Amino acid sequence: MDIKEKIRTIPNFPEKGIMFRDISTLFNNSDGLHEVIQNFLKRYKISNDFDLIVSIEARGFIVGSILAYALKKGFVMIRKPGKLPGKVLSEEYKLEYGLDKMEIQADAFKPGSKILLVDDLLATGGTMLSAISLVEKLGGVIYETAFVIDLPELGGSTELSDKGIGVFSLVQFEGH
Repeated sequence: MDIKEKIRTIPNFPEKGIMFRDISTLFNNSDGLHEVIQNFLKRYKISNDFDLIVSIEARGFIVGSILAYALKKGFVMIRKPGKLPGKVLSEEYKLEYGLDKMEIQADAFKPGSKILLVDDLLATGGTMLSAISLVEKLGGVIYETAFVIDLPELGGSTELSDKGIGVFSLVQFEGH
């Protein structure tokens, strides 16, 4: 089973020049989803010196929550504004094609917690850098970042690595 072959590419979405890597074709295939989780488990079942998995809305929740369950770890959500109750911290970030904002609950975890950050795709790194900022504002320590897909030509993995953040991905796609 080749994970990369199960990911559909949609040209010019959401705007001209973007090659959208659609993981819904990977996730709607039971073998594909199983393979994704098994590959992450190979990495994190043995070396799991972290306390929680934090994932970014929305596709990151799929992998992050399943992985948290399988590893018996807690799970924390980073969401779009207005989706989380209680006191939240916010962070604005730049996408490849616009601006957005995300939030985390102010009491999501204790300071000093080691965090594995999980998302579906790493492009420019803006979303993940904002998530890292939110985690660090709460006193969390980044254990590593994990992605199903990395788009290395867009520079996100280099940006994270240059900041001393570990990056792990299951597959890479060249090009935008």
